Amino acid sequence: MPPPNRTVRDAVRGPLRALRLASGAAVGLLLAGCYVLQAARGQAAILAKREPIERVVARERTPAPVRARLIEATGIREFATRELGLPRNRSYTTYADVGRPYVVWNVFAAPEFSVEPKRWCFPIAGCVPYRGYFSEKAARRFAARLRARGYDVHVGGVAAYSTLGHFADPVLSTMIRFDDVELASVIFHELAHQRVYLPGDSAFNEAFATAVEQEGVRRWLLAAHRPEDLATFATRRRHLVVVNAELARTRERLRSLYSTVRDPLAARAAKQAEFSALGTRLAELSGEWHDGIDYRAWLAQDLNNARLASVATYFDCVPGFEHLLAASGGDLPAFYERVRELARRPAAERRAALCPAEGPAALSAQQ
Repeated sequence: MPPPNRTVRDAVRGPLRALRLASGAAVGLLLAGCYVLQAARGQAAILAKREPIERVVARERTPAPVRARLIEATGIREFATRELGLPRNRSYTTYADVGRPYVVWNVFAAPEFSVEPKRWCFPIAGCVPYRGYFSEKAARRFAARLRARGYDVHVGGVAAYSTLGHFADPVLSTMIRFDDVELASVIFHELAHQRVYLPGDSAFNEAFATAVEQEGVRRWLLAAHRPEDLATFATRRRHLVVVNAELARTRERLRSLYSTVRDPLAARAAKQAEFSALGTRLAELSGEWHDGIDYRAWLAQDLNNARLASVATYFDCVPGFEHLLAASGGDLPAFYERVRELARRPAAERRAALCPAEGPAALSAQQ
């Protein structure tokens, strides 16, 4: 579930779209636990709002920008099946206006002195490092309770999520505010979850979907003969690797700090210094790159252990999947089969195969 987790408009750009935290087994996650009623009502409301895209496009009163995005989404959806080998079904053939800026709000939490996220376990989705709410107010109430218990907490808005093919996921009004590259990113990412999904391993699922998303956008822009957009996309991907490396370095320093500093006051001061240094470094990168993204602003809200954990879920193992795709000769069906084979292995073997040298040093080597 994610999705991707965007509270600043500038944050929803290029490959950072993957950080929206808007993917995964939303239904399995949301239809379990003590919040089953709001989740069931929220999902049912979305299903009830679905209309065939062709009907919305043909309607005279449909705003021109909405019509244009839906026509674009139809072409993207066809490309996903024809060129990327993603499922051909009714997902993203309908449209639903949810009437709010996000469809779901995700809550991440981590202990005050740990970079490991708190996990919740549910049917279908397995154990995941977040809880999702269709109501922002409910999400923030739950987040407040976690903070009161001493957790670091991050709440992020979600523009889209996948029900893994259990329902025909619609194009949402929250998705069509993005440009066409971002829209393609969302659709490719969410459909990838329908191709391969391993309950209980969010890092595997999200890194796989992110790798498919990025390769899909690259191929889509190539096919559309858009070299300038492709160059921008590639540049932002490179920048994202560098940003993720900075986050990983901070995470590793904090991991060491939390395991060695026993005095809470000293640990809090050192923790704050690490996050302050991270913010300064991200501001420097934004000023150096001028790529239209303010990386410090993107992370300004909830810059804490929970936020670092949420980013790690999506990106730590992406290079491993990219290497696996390259080893498959760029053949996506062969790649999907190799990913399915990996999904059948024990968790430790999967991590060793995909992330044999996790952490800042490995990330730095890829820059």
